[in-house]
Amino acid sequence: MKIPELFRQKNNNNRPVFSLEVFPPKRKKNMDSIYSAVDKLKVTDPDFISVTYGAGGNIADNSTCDIAANIKKKYGIETVAHLTCINSTRDDVKVMIERFRDADIENVMALRGDIVPGEDIKREFTHANELAIEIQRKCSDDLEILGACYPEGHYESPSRDADIQNLKYKIGAGVRVLITQLFFDNRCFYGFIDNLRTVGINVPVSAGIMPIVKASQIEKTVQLSGASLPHRFTEMIAKYEHDKEGLYEAGIEYAVRQCRELIENGTEGIHIYTMNDPDVAIRVHEGIKDLL
Repeated sequence: MKIPELFRQKNNNNRPVFSLEVFPPKRKKNMDSIYSAVDKLKVTDPDFISVTYGAGGNIADNSTCDIAANIKKKYGIETVAHLTCINSTRDDVKVMIERFRDADIENVMALRGDIVPGEDIKREFTHANELAIEIQRKCSDDLEILGACYPEGHYESPSRDADIQNLKYKIGAGVRVLITQLFFDNRCFYGFIDNLRTVGINVPVSAGIMPIVKASQIEKTVQLSGASLPHRFTEMIAKYEHDKEGLYEAGIEYAVRQCRELIENGTEGIHIYTMNDPDVAIRVHEGIKDLL
């Protein structure tokens, strides 16, 4: 099923879309680990699972398409395959689009991708909206396009207004569903949604939530994301930073409370960044399933 239709069906019944994100293992020999995770995650009955694109955007070494296709075929769960463009040529994109179509993948997440220091940039694409236009040009009827958005603004954007304008370009290029970067303060999300609707961006927006359950995530994820940290979050970190089990439980509780508040306030979708840890995602789902 195409994701915009999924949102229409669920939201018309006053229910949010519930989705998960997984990523390919770095080494192909560890490929079974992703399916072991999905074997556990299926108990949450997700509306779709998104599969991130391989590091560096190397299509010869990329397993995103295979993983997305296998999840859809084996588990009957709709998938979204990520596609980045900053390190891709137009020929690379054409190859990936053909692979997606051949694999019966109907939904693609169009992303610029991270700029990795020291790596050459192909420069045929510089922004995600250019990739969306290319996907539209190659197969306007076969693939639905999703895009990323940033409740507190993209770190490279000169202002939040400029970031909103870039989102308008994405929507004009064919993006029909947005998924946010992680955030920890729901007030930022609500204000962001108000700003979108004010400028006429009316596509569904799914709230991206990452449970923080390990001290290592604080530096690697929280600081790099640039997300603001509300008092309740920093208080949790200060209390449990050196208490492994305590942080695990508190992090899950924080994510559950965040998701419940979002759903109760009419959020159209909840998207859990699982970090390939099915146990955490399952615990969060347990805490919100009565609202789904």
